[in-house]
Amino acid sequence: MAIASINPATGEKLKEFSSFDDAEIEKRLSRAEKAFRKYRRTTFTDRSVLLEAVAELLFQEKEKFAQIITLEMGKLFRASVEEIEKCARGCRFYAENGERFLEDEAAQTDAAESYVQYQ
Repeated sequence: MAIASINPATGEKLKEFSSFDDAEIEKRLSRAEKAFRKYRRTTFTDRSVLLEAVAELLFQEKEKFAQIITLEMGKLFRASVEEIEKCARGCRFYAENGERFLEDEAAQTDAAESYVQYQ
């Protein structure tokens, strides 16, 4: 079954995409799982570098990405640019604060020592 991308403002079909069969879906899920297992072992420093790179790319290419959002979602171009900028700021925020957010937290229990650990 084909999936069409349609401009909601004009009804124009922008592009048509083929859907994946079950084998292709399984292949991609397997690749995603392998990528996750590798990524979860990366350091916070490495993750921060990646998020900063994503933020930079979003800022550099914001007009290109905004054009796609405008065509596919019918948003005003300025609103699309603002959405991209918000995403870039979010990447920067988590690049700067993610490690702190995931620090172990002490937990009050009857045990000698308890904590919550985020993984």
